[in-house]
Amino acid sequence: MGSADSKLNFRKAVIQLTTKTQPVEATDDAFWDQFWADTATSVQDVFALVPAAEIRAVREESPSNLATLCYKAVEKLVQGAESGCHSEKERQVVLNCSRLLTRVLPYIFEDPDWRGFFWSTVPGAGRGGQGEEDDETARPLAESLLLAIADLLFCPDFTVQSHRRNNVDSAEDVRSLDSCEYIWEAGVGFAHSPQPNSIHDMNRMELLKLLLTCFSEAMYLPPSPESGSTNPWVQFFCSTENRHALPLFTSLLNTVCAYDPVGYGIPYNHLLFSDYREPLVEEAAQVLIVTLDHDSATSTTCTVDGTTTGTAMDDAEPPGPENLFVNYLSRIHREEDFQFILKGIARLLSNPLLQTYLPNSTKKIQFHQELLVLFWKLCDFNKKFLFFVLKSSDVLDILVPILYFLNDARADQSRVGLMHIGVFILLLLSGERNFGVRLNKPYSVRVPMDIPVFTGTHADLLIVVFHKIVTSGHQRLQPLFDCLLTIVVNVSPYLKSLSMVTANKLLHLLEAFSTTWFLFSASQNHHLVFFLLEVFNNIIQYQFDGNSNLVYAIIRKRGVFHQLANLPTDPPSIHKALQRRRKTPEPLSRAGSQEGASMEGSRPAAPAEPGTLKTSLVATPGIDKLTEKSQVSEDGTLRSLEPESQSSSAEGSPSEGEPSQTWREQRRLSSASASGQWNPTSDWILSWKSKLPLQTIMRLLQVLVPQVEKICIDKGLTDESEILRFLQHGTLVGLLPVPHPILIRKYQANSGTAVWFRTYMWGVIYLRNVDPPIWYDTDVKLFEIQRV
Repeated sequence: MGSADSKLNFRKAVIQLTTKTQPVEATDDAFWDQFWADTATSVQDVFALVPAAEIRAVREESPSNLATLCYKAVEKLVQGAESGCHSEKERQVVLNCSRLLTRVLPYIFEDPDWRGFFWSTVPGAGRGGQGEEDDETARPLAESLLLAIADLLFCPDFTVQSHRRNNVDSAEDVRSLDSCEYIWEAGVGFAHSPQPNSIHDMNRMELLKLLLTCFSEAMYLPPSPESGSTNPWVQFFCSTENRHALPLFTSLLNTVCAYDPVGYGIPYNHLLFSDYREPLVEEAAQVLIVTLDHDSATSTTCTVDGTTTGTAMDDAEPPGPENLFVNYLSRIHREEDFQFILKGIARLLSNPLLQTYLPNSTKKIQFHQELLVLFWKLCDFNKKFLFFVLKSSDVLDILVPILYFLNDARADQSRVGLMHIGVFILLLLSGERNFGVRLNKPYSVRVPMDIPVFTGTHADLLIVVFHKIVTSGHQRLQPLFDCLLTIVVNVSPYLKSLSMVTANKLLHLLEAFSTTWFLFSASQNHHLVFFLLEVFNNIIQYQFDGNSNLVYAIIRKRGVFHQLANLPTDPPSIHKALQRRRKTPEPLSRAGSQEGASMEGSRPAAPAEPGTLKTSLVATPGIDKLTEKSQVSEDGTLRSLEPESQSSSAEGSPSEGEPSQTWREQRRLSSASASGQWNPTSDWILSWKSKLPLQTIMRLLQVLVPQVEKICIDKGLTDESEILRFLQHGTLVGLLPVPHPILIRKYQANSGTAVWFRTYMWGVIYLRNVDPPIWYDTDVKLFEIQRV
């Protein structure tokens, strides 16, 4: 039958379904078979031939017909899984049913009355699948569907290569087949790389699309810490009920990490033939991150003899079935597996950067946001992986692409979520001493970025990019400033030598953040000054020797520090500063951030194209909720600081206890007028001015400024290099206050970040699935869709 005929027949069947007000019997095979029997329709055809309005009309006007359609389609998938899909006809039926369900499911989820439908049992569908058991043991439709998809993903000659010579597999063989022998790709725990097969890739991709659609019920519930942690679809699929959980987890992970978009290294090869792997890899990455959506702050695994077991703390009622995907991910431990995963993710994250050298020469992947979520999950659930990443300078292969994305997305309102996840990953990494140490590696690879040219280390790259985000990103990035500076504080005690460009950038930030009108215009702005002073103190106390550039910059800008020490607190001065605020709205794009030449090949960060869709995000918790303070002891180990002790340690380290000073306390010391306008008071300013950690810097200036001035007078110097040489050989031993303990603010998981990740991840998946547009124009509740 021609394709046009089959589309016509399919369309007729859809019209019949929408116009029949009487229920059609489930036994009327002649009617139901029209939907999947001989149609040669693609998933795009199904979306075009089954319009949204008609699905909703059937849902409202003949609900039993919609219920029967879903039930019959699932039944066909179950039959296909049991028989092993030997004939071309059976495979076609399976694909057609999965396309139809992918189309219909979102409309089931958007209606609260229908949401439980797949969790109800259908008469005759027993857990044994034979239909003989009584309805007590009948499986809910959702479980039958998920198990069928799992079986079909390891179906010889349909989604995996058959190991049989004669291709005679009986139905029993499919049932007893050991799917661990059919893992899709070599990598973690599997050494054999099957022959590439584009048909298998396409079939897997369609089934994964259906699986992702099943999981997407989460999009139709409003964001809340309670609703999120258990998605019943994911929970069942990742439980011991799914006998393919391990091989499927391994297949998805290996498929993503083994993918090389550059192919055989022939430039422009992707223009010559199409790549069936990429859509599969993209789908695999999306399914993987959704199955790993598990609140790590609340997960419970207990240890028996040092091995993790997937049981609850004791034999009491467990907190719901363990997520096996999370369990497997957390138990990967072999060095070669870590190497494979890290190399794979780094290769894919760097792919868009390669693009900029030879435009269009290699295939440019688009799924870097999914990869960042996957990398985040790996570091969050598997601490051994995190330590492996930081053990060598390989971590820089992750850092550089993240900085590239942050710099590139800073002007684009639609990519604010990408900015957040990039910064969260760097915050997590910066909590580990090794990250700061690795940043001292010279930065020689020139990735084209519109940032000033400098000669220096990866630490310079990080600070220069952060400065660019702060001074020329869009307004909605302001909540990230605390995070960006916390990262710099965390790494600062380990930075051996900053370039002059970087030193000037840090002082420009201090200058901008310490103007009175900026300090007084919001209750939290002074925290930024505290963070920067902490950076300078760490470097002076722990890395003075190699940092003459920074010391010189501090001497040149000494006025800023004197100004801070003499910050006015009287009401007339406050009033005057706030008048200035009304005149100058943009704090940071003023003089001082003039950029020199930008890096070769760079293009300025472009704002979003008009009409771009973006999804909303929930607010992220403040930096004091996101991090937990730890003190580094003499031997380099971390000691967690109890929140109560913060005020008492304030004398030793004036900045300590400050940035997380409570909001309530600050409200008490300020007055909020009826309009909600922030009004600083003298008491409020005095409450934190006295804690500004200026002693070390003031002492440094007191000792060095007269010496530098003397050199200038004696030698009639205007030459910086002579002064720098003097500073390089100078020492302040015994002249500075006793070094304060190093404080690290480590990322800590909480329910707020779990909700943020969920909304971000589903927002990305919603926007990336445009062909076919699975969720467009359905009533999602997890986020709002806006046009930029």
